[in-house]
Amino acid sequence: MSRITTYREGVPCWTDLTTPDVTAGKQYYGELFGWKYEDTGEAGGGYQLATLHGLRVAGIGPRQPGDQAPPRWTAYLAADDVDQVATRIREAGGTVLMEPTDVTDQGRMAMAADPAGAAFGLWQGKSHGGSGLANEPGTFTWNENLSTDPATARSFYQQVFGYEYEAMPDMDYTVAKVAGNPVGGIGEQPSGVPAGAPSFWNTYFSVADTDRCCSRVVELGGRVEVEPFDTPYGRVAVVRDDLGAAFCLISQPEK
Repeated sequence: MSRITTYREGVPCWTDLTTPDVTAGKQYYGELFGWKYEDTGEAGGGYQLATLHGLRVAGIGPRQPGDQAPPRWTAYLAADDVDQVATRIREAGGTVLMEPTDVTDQGRMAMAADPAGAAFGLWQGKSHGGSGLANEPGTFTWNENLSTDPATARSFYQQVFGYEYEAMPDMDYTVAKVAGNPVGGIGEQPSGVPAGAPSFWNTYFSVADTDRCCSRVVELGGRVEVEPFDTPYGRVAVVRDDLGAAFCLISQPEK
């Protein structure tokens, strides 16, 4: 298993679901991915820490008062010092949506948006360092920024996190690297994204069999937005859960 204990700054380290029905979310993803949960209780605002093989892999939390946005998955990028990164975000033309704040003894977080409008979280781990398992079935394996302005997004993340980029041939998509290692992607929104949709960070979950998992998505009340298709990196599908939160599935190509 790909156990992880620390994350370099700028690397996606956590993902969580914001939903109007936490109980339904727990049931759905428990059935889909086999997750179990740690309830943070009243002190944690009812936030649920999803676990797999005893390791934390994702979160499920309620919408905050006044939040009328649709259910959604949010990517969190690791920060050595959230306050310093928040300052760099402002200097690079981004917006700090939620000021840095401590989350009990777990860590320190903030919410931000890049200049093209894609929202993301920042996480400075303390007792909770981020996902303890990744790149395994039932855990996140890739995060990408699908932007209305990829060039501006690339410049922003390079200024804030020092990303280096490797362009993919014949498409407006680049792989972002930290210390020479691929950590995510930035590219233009694909044709399947509705016209006028804002920029967003997209989360991929690893699964053993994309087609079989798509069938399970539907059985549990969700829907398949883009049917499974093969890529050089695996078999991919775009789906939504029973309350409408979108995410991607990918199974590794056969060797």
